[in-house]
Amino acid sequence: MVNATGTTSLPFSDLYARSIFQPPPKRHLKIPAAWFKRRRLSDANKLRAPPVERPLFKLLHLRSLFLANRFLQTQRTMENCSGDISGDRLTVMVTNDDGIDAPGLRALVRVLVSTNRFHVLVCAPDSEKSAVSHSVTWRNPVSAKQVEISGATAFAVSGTPADCTSLGISQVLFPSIPDLVISGINMGSNCGYHVVYSGTVGGAREAFFNGVPSVSLSYDWVGGKSNVNDFTLAAEACLPIISAVAVEIKNHNYPQNCFLNIDVPTDVVNNKGYRLTRQGKSIVKMGWRQVTSDAEGGKMLSTMTMDVSGAEAGGADFSSRQQEQLLFRREVRGGQIENDEDTDYCTLQGGYITVTPLGALSPPEIDGYSYFKEWLPIVSERYSSAL
Repeated sequence: MVNATGTTSLPFSDLYARSIFQPPPKRHLKIPAAWFKRRRLSDANKLRAPPVERPLFKLLHLRSLFLANRFLQTQRTMENCSGDISGDRLTVMVTNDDGIDAPGLRALVRVLVSTNRFHVLVCAPDSEKSAVSHSVTWRNPVSAKQVEISGATAFAVSGTPADCTSLGISQVLFPSIPDLVISGINMGSNCGYHVVYSGTVGGAREAFFNGVPSVSLSYDWVGGKSNVNDFTLAAEACLPIISAVAVEIKNHNYPQNCFLNIDVPTDVVNNKGYRLTRQGKSIVKMGWRQVTSDAEGGKMLSTMTMDVSGAEAGGADFSSRQQEQLLFRREVRGGQIENDEDTDYCTLQGGYITVTPLGALSPPEIDGYSYFKEWLPIVSERYSSAL
């Protein structure tokens, strides 16, 4: 099991394995004094009997050595492949929907650069574009401005996350198509129906549309519990998956019919490891309320929670606006949560790092299809008879 306090840094895999797969301690038994007298030994307390090999301890020891050997072989294979990447490094392009200055993106780039395994590019929105889904800029040109990010070639783009991905893989902004696109790390989880709203997932999906392997990353940020350092921990916790994906890409084994959506739990340090999940139906229910100024009611955060600090400060007064212009603001009004243990949201709340394969199709559930399969011929017959 991999977690943020374990094997998040592959070069230390040997040390990690040896630290958790130590053989059980030897057991010693005290020997009666009569045993020593028969052997004319004067000081029984200074000697101990030879270690006693117990079958259970021996079995556990052999089991631990077997697991350690498999673990080290896997990690060394990845490190050997990473060594190949260092000589001919894969190109990873990073985008997001929180903006190029967001701490999640910066933490991810720092971790990728620090491995020295990837050539890192950044093509991200110049401002926050949360919840824009897969929207694209159609009528107007977008601007791209180069910005300084240590170890990476980076551009801030005036478009959406999907725009950024499309531009970044087009060979117009960068000289080559990246081998992998990573969108994130988002501030807030992207599970269930929120996948549809997510600009982070939209950035990864755009790469998938164009045949480029992609991963979207999100951290389940909770106000009052989370801090910016958790983004670095989240990036390190996801690094083994990113490295494994890179190996599959280099070996031409990575599947082309899906992309990955990964969510990291709030308590990164104590995560329970990776778990494969499916997209669920959880959703935050939203509503609207009429307001009299831009500031009234607070600000909707990218985590789909309300920030009411300074809600009444500033803002244009409604009386100064044209009388026919009404103002409305979104607000959270509850949620719909699934209880299925194999879905993304429930598994994430259980403390696991969820790995959810996604596609681009939206097939209905089978009962919905079956209903309309019977319904449509009836409608067609009625329409024909009415002509």
